[in-house]
Amino acid sequence: MEINIKNLKKSYCANIAVDIDNLTISDGEIIGLVGNNGAGKTTLLRLLLDLIRADYGTVYSNGHDVTKYEDWKKYTGSFIDERFLIPFLTPEEFFGVVGEMYNMSYDELHLERYKQMMHDEVLGQRKQIRHFSKGNQQKIGIIAAMMINPKVLILDEPFNYLDPSAQIAVSDLIKQHVRELGTTVILSSHNLSSVIDVSTRILLMEKGEIIKDRHDISENTLLELSNYFRIH
Repeated sequence: MEINIKNLKKSYCANIAVDIDNLTISDGEIIGLVGNNGAGKTTLLRLLLDLIRADYGTVYSNGHDVTKYEDWKKYTGSFIDERFLIPFLTPEEFFGVVGEMYNMSYDELHLERYKQMMHDEVLGQRKQIRHFSKGNQQKIGIIAAMMINPKVLILDEPFNYLDPSAQIAVSDLIKQHVRELGTTVILSSHNLSSVIDVSTRILLMEKGEIIKDRHDISENTLLELSNYFRIH
């Protein structure tokens, strides 16, 4: 699914959080959104999901304004933070609830695909999500976003709290979804190595603006970004 941003602006008091005139994200792209704290990454993701309203401008998903039509919710999976979880449910119960929202039975979720990520630490534990570690809560949220086979996948800091094995598993699963389903992926991360490894395009944000748009990801991209963050 293609996502288009037109004249999008969001401010908090005098601070500009997002200021993007025009941006198109095409089918099957994996967008790595990078920038320092306060650059506007999470605000942009929340605008894409209609969790907050812009001061001006529009986000279009598959040609439809996300603030006026809700069809995009049927093909969009997302995980921003732990508030997307239901803490008093077990992972099995939570996955079941999410599946029902998308008219999928528990068996249709094919949770075995995420075995490498779960490390036998998520299913069958007989405890509520709130009693899991931050890392395992992160895994639960990511799995819930991916198991519905979304056409658009939006993840905020998906590599947070994860050990190296789980980070690699997340990257591999994202690539698999794109390869098999043509999913359009937008993820933000402070982990430069992981985001460069998984992305097909890098957007660098500063003070709400896209200041670099790199389609040509190469072995020099990490060095280029590292040098940028050394001086900013």
